[in-house]
Amino acid sequence: MPVRIPDDSDFSSFKDQCLSTDGWNSRYNKSGVTVWCREEDSSSVQKIKMRIMCKDVTAEMLYDVLHDTSYRKKWDTNMIDTYDIGRLTVNADVGYYSWKCPTPLKDRDFVTMRSWLPLGNDYMIINYSVKHPQHPPKKDYVRAVSLLTGYLIQSNSSTSSTLYYLTQVDPRGSLPKWVVNRVSQFVAPKAMRKIYKASLKYPEWKRKHNPTLKPWMYPEQNTLPSVSLADLTLQRADSLENIDESGVREEKAQHSDDEET
Repeated sequence: MPVRIPDDSDFSSFKDQCLSTDGWNSRYNKSGVTVWCREEDSSSVQKIKMRIMCKDVTAEMLYDVLHDTSYRKKWDTNMIDTYDIGRLTVNADVGYYSWKCPTPLKDRDFVTMRSWLPLGNDYMIINYSVKHPQHPPKKDYVRAVSLLTGYLIQSNSSTSSTLYYLTQVDPRGSLPKWVVNRVSQFVAPKAMRKIYKASLKYPEWKRKHNPTLKPWMYPEQNTLPSVSLADLTLQRADSLENIDESGVREEKAQHSDDEET
């Protein structure tokens, strides 16, 4: 299937989903972080949505943190690797991301098309999985599929903001119940708090690391090679390996994700 760059209606729909309460079930609500889940009638893959209130962090700062690949390597401890593949337009690119799954599950990776839009007091970043001919599935990873993943950042004041994270990912495998529960109760809240804490430290870090380099804000700074839409196709889940990990037992010693919840 052909790939389409999101337009204003896609961003508007994404924002509506982030702000809507209809059909969403609260799974976690503690210390300023809320996690909701929603079953989709047309898909066996549920959506997860999170929200965190960020005091002393502006919306623009959060936006910079989520874009800055160099800084992400400092705070995203679930990440194994990430890199940009190429640019499509001034506000769309293609990238690679791999992340550690809870032991003993296999690690996952993605190739996604990402698009972003600052709109008034709102900032949005959304992505979905694509196939790139030079970045096929890797031997040691399960290639997962992002059906829709993204962030909505809303400014509350000159010194505070609210971050929403919404994701619908097909992990390409039958996961055990403990993984699903652990994601909503431990992994997701901890990830949101990590972003918040990373944002508080970002200004100091950025002052020492190319402080004027922000290609997501200034497209003329973007040095990525161009990628043609014609080279990309939509990543369909049914074309990838589907593994059964439903019988995998949780290793009780692996509870680093439970901290700070």
